[in-house]
Amino acid sequence: MPPARIVNTEQGPQRDSGPVETKPQALRVAEPTDAEPSPKRGLVPVLLAGQAMASMDTSIVTVAAPDIRTDLHASGGALQLIVTGYVLAFAVTLVICARLGDRYGHGVMFRRGLVAFMLTSAACGAAPSAAALAVFRVVQGVSAALMVPQVLSVIQLGFRGRALARAIGWYSMVLALGVAAGQVAGGVLVAADLFGTGWRPIFWVNVVVGSAVSAVAGRVLPARPGNRTGGMDPIGALLLAVAMTGLVVPLAVGREHGWPLWTWCSLSAGGVLVIAFTGWERRVTARGGTPLLDLRVLSRPAVRPGLAACWLVMGCYSAVAFVLTLHLQSGLGFSPLRAGVTFLPYTFGFAAVGLTWSRMPTHVRALLPVGGPVAFAVAFSALAASAASAASHHHWPTVLAPPLLAVAGAGHAAGFSPLLARVTESAGPGPASAVSALANTGSLLASVLAVAGLGGVYLTFAGPAFTTSAEGLARVAWCVVGLLALGAVCAARSTRARP
Repeated sequence: MPPARIVNTEQGPQRDSGPVETKPQALRVAEPTDAEPSPKRGLVPVLLAGQAMASMDTSIVTVAAPDIRTDLHASGGALQLIVTGYVLAFAVTLVICARLGDRYGHGVMFRRGLVAFMLTSAACGAAPSAAALAVFRVVQGVSAALMVPQVLSVIQLGFRGRALARAIGWYSMVLALGVAAGQVAGGVLVAADLFGTGWRPIFWVNVVVGSAVSAVAGRVLPARPGNRTGGMDPIGALLLAVAMTGLVVPLAVGREHGWPLWTWCSLSAGGVLVIAFTGWERRVTARGGTPLLDLRVLSRPAVRPGLAACWLVMGCYSAVAFVLTLHLQSGLGFSPLRAGVTFLPYTFGFAAVGLTWSRMPTHVRALLPVGGPVAFAVAFSALAASAASAASHHHWPTVLAPPLLAVAGAGHAAGFSPLLARVTESAGPGPASAVSALANTGSLLASVLAVAGLGGVYLTFAGPAFTTSAEGLARVAWCVVGLLALGAVCAARSTRARP
């Protein structure tokens, strides 16, 4: 076998490294092997189809909740578990499932997760009772967690340079806009009432799409085997699972219950356990063991501030989507479908930047991560002000809203896609699963926290009958401006950091 060659994508030409022992870490990551062929045509669409299904199912049920409640005679608590159980199970198991990808192969675990997601979706659509649907939704969340972290890992391991940037652009768009797409798709499917089945097709559509994806997945997904050396760090897995449960459960249900004492106790315990988990992972690493989550990736200069900026932007987006949906439906009386269509300019703005930024001049690309959050903040604050002016006539600013939403979506893409690409390139392919776990888990937690916090701000000022909904929207806009300003600062630190 010819000598291994070090691949350095950021510092000059390639050169032979000499004996393998001199650069073991670099050679372990970059050594060309038969197990890592070039990515096949169709790989990115397959990965993103799985990501899209999982992302859409975080919101698609919300639109159908009234029909589910009527058809299954669900209580308020059961309906809440049906809506939130998926997100809870997804968040709690995501990091563990990312580690399974390392151990058994990312392509293998993606396919297994896809099949499990299809089966659990079919079970959800056929659920005979509210209790059964709640249980199936939890299992569906676990299957999504098995599939989703493999997506970014496979992209990070399989692509380099501009190809990586393009793949990250598509991935970012699906990750960011999946929730909004779920609302639109849910509204269409529920309104269609296919064959008199009511809400059930919102789950069965995953079986149809998943079957097509599964037919192609075996031919395009990498057959790269996992690394089964070392254990699964059961203590770390237990600490993280309990910590995530302690954090996500109160964030998901606390607002609707008025934030009772147990929610604050749970949040405090979850925070303490996160610190304990971090300490344990560092201890396992220091002993030469295999941690559940390799936190050493956070020591790389561009990674920590870059991830923080990505989390802030994603959290603000989730809060904006949540409060705008409430304002349109509860404040202005829009139907779920009309509210989803109203949000489409945001999607177009995101796509316009998210899919083209990698072809922009270098000096423009360098400005995007900082300018993006600023544009997002300015556009949303202007939209909130316009909505407040139109609210006196119980109208929506039909003329101003589309361009402002498009600018906000473009700012979101500019502040997320280039930065995530920089983080993955700075980290390198070695810790791919750690970067994927941190990006996905951090974005999910930021979204849940932003919806709980900023959603609470909106509901406080909107009033119980949403008579002052525009004022609530304006208050949220001020909070979003502050958070996105912090995101711009973090993005600037990441872009200035030496790779």
